[in-house]
Amino acid sequence: MKTIRLLYPDYVSGGLEQYFLGANLMSCILPENENQPIIKVEIKPPEGKEKLVIDGIYGKDEVIAGINNAMEKIEKENPDKIITIGGNCLVSQAPFDYLHGKYNDLGIIWIDAHPDVSTINDGYPNAHAMVLGSLMGHGDNALSGLMKNEKFKADEILYIGLQEIHDYQKNFLEKTGIDYKIQTEAFLSDREILAFMGRFENIAVHFDIDVLDAKFFHSTYFANPDLIGDGSGGGKMTLDKLEDILHCITENSNVVGFTIAEYLPFDEYKLHKIFSEIPIFTE
Repeated sequence: MKTIRLLYPDYVSGGLEQYFLGANLMSCILPENENQPIIKVEIKPPEGKEKLVIDGIYGKDEVIAGINNAMEKIEKENPDKIITIGGNCLVSQAPFDYLHGKYNDLGIIWIDAHPDVSTINDGYPNAHAMVLGSLMGHGDNALSGLMKNEKFKADEILYIGLQEIHDYQKNFLEKTGIDYKIQTEAFLSDREILAFMGRFENIAVHFDIDVLDAKFFHSTYFANPDLIGDGSGGGKMTLDKLEDILHCITENSNVVGFTIAEYLPFDEYKLHKIFSEIPIFTE
């Protein structure tokens, strides 16, 4: 079995340069494993310049180029399993699409405070909020049209950690038939998670850092009071609860894909900017 680590530091889809540093730092946080080569998606480092919104998508050309390059790199490696190190949530599109082509019997567990099913008609141009809708074949064809394999069905998706959602997101979930539960008071039980996994031979896990409670974990979007995004709220999960959930998933299923997304090391980014202005580091 071949496992690769796909380093995919896309920051454009989320509109924040910190995602780029976050992905690269996360690659150092993960335990070392010489049997899992790191494959890098070609993403140009941030230059401090705003991108254009084209056809309702911020930085559309760069977003599409990243997805295409990711799929190209994955297909060349032909792995059995993929650990995707983002970047923002959009980084799951290419690896999950590829894995769905390799494993027809594949369920997605989406650990996230948000449903990620927005479209260009919902007034929020950052594509990281569109990725799961795209994986289902909905939303803008510029994204979903890049998929090479069968689209995911509503009953192949399980949300863990989902918080209050906007009306347009609720309408999408109900129209497409995704069985979801708002988890502001309690998260899904192990029994519910096991029941979902029991229907599939293989599982792909998408873990968005912003499912974590910003009061206890500060490298998440909602730890920065200056950011409002699309107006959604942050997650409620503790690290202890995350650990329990991940053990439940990984000890009771065959996980072939695992994405870590939306790590935002704001303090470390500030240090990076300071050092970038010191001559001895740049001369």
